[in-house]
Amino acid sequence: MTHLKRLDLRTLIVLVAALFAAGAASVLFIQPAASHGTSIAQPSRHYSCWERWGSDFQNPAMEQEDPMCWAAWQNDPNAMWNWNGLYREQVGGDHQGAVPDNQLCSGGQTGGTRYAPLDDPGAWKTTKVDANFTFTNWDQANHGADYYRIYVTKQGYDAQTDALDWADLELVKETGDIDPGVGRPPASGGGTLVDIPVSAPGRTGHHVVYMIWQASHFDQSFYSCSDVWFGEGQPAEETTPPTEPTDDPTSEDPTDEPTVPAGYACTATAAVNSWGSGATVTVKVANTGTQAIHNWMLHWEWPSGVTLGNIWNAEHSTMGTMEMAEPVDWNKAIPVGGSVEFGLNVSGSLASAPEFACLPS
Repeated sequence: MTHLKRLDLRTLIVLVAALFAAGAASVLFIQPAASHGTSIAQPSRHYSCWERWGSDFQNPAMEQEDPMCWAAWQNDPNAMWNWNGLYREQVGGDHQGAVPDNQLCSGGQTGGTRYAPLDDPGAWKTTKVDANFTFTNWDQANHGADYYRIYVTKQGYDAQTDALDWADLELVKETGDIDPGVGRPPASGGGTLVDIPVSAPGRTGHHVVYMIWQASHFDQSFYSCSDVWFGEGQPAEETTPPTEPTDDPTSEDPTDEPTVPAGYACTATAAVNSWGSGATVTVKVANTGTQAIHNWMLHWEWPSGVTLGNIWNAEHSTMGTMEMAEPVDWNKAIPVGGSVEFGLNVSGSLASAPEFACLPS
């Protein structure tokens, strides 16, 4: 299935929903929860921080035990909370043009400075790998892929002192097209785990695995840095990933389930009150999971001719053609079974709500 066919199918679904709702001045349009993803084995820097500290972020021990994660947390907690949202739009395949040297891990500081500390070299926690290992990406919303490109730093690169440049990397794997849903289901959280076999011989010590995931639903490019350790001498406090069996250090079993955060889920419901040349949209964000939500993000695209006028009880930003809303201080946390609301006014004809993607953390 080509990228164009996927977009046509998605457009058709949205069009049918709009036609079904046409003619109503006030429409209740319920959207499914969705999100993005990142590398979880070997874990990306931001996902790895979330694994260790997401449920223990107030622990003062983070500063001493995990200073790189602590620095990222101090800079912006959303580097952790939104571990599944590190992507750029409209790159058009020119990754080196969009992502400059020394900013590879943050995707060229996508989202401003939110992910900037991920670019800093230093004592990032590593997971042990062999020359042949399985790289796993969690495609939470079944975006599919036009391709994955997996790079590993060249022997001689110093991850402790050298911010990552393109020249530091060797491309070791490129996949072809991967249709949405092709892979294996995670133990919880929805979506698909995509396993990619990688061979990177001739390396020892601390290295960085760099991923480019070109999603196929939009021109969205996801980036991640994963810290790994080849060979002997891994620091004592580091642990092997869940995908590596303990009885045979020379091989890996991709059927062993990586650890994923369980119980986080949210949906967005929108009531649209249209007056023809504009509309008021009231959005409810509900916790539909089994764990309390600490933070959330919605993103969507307006139909042609619709523009945002003003928004209340949320912070608005854009990334390319994508609209994004994040909570204000009082409505970040949502208990299990709870919900929060925000509103916005738009100009232009809006008969029904766009498709919201809800990102809980």
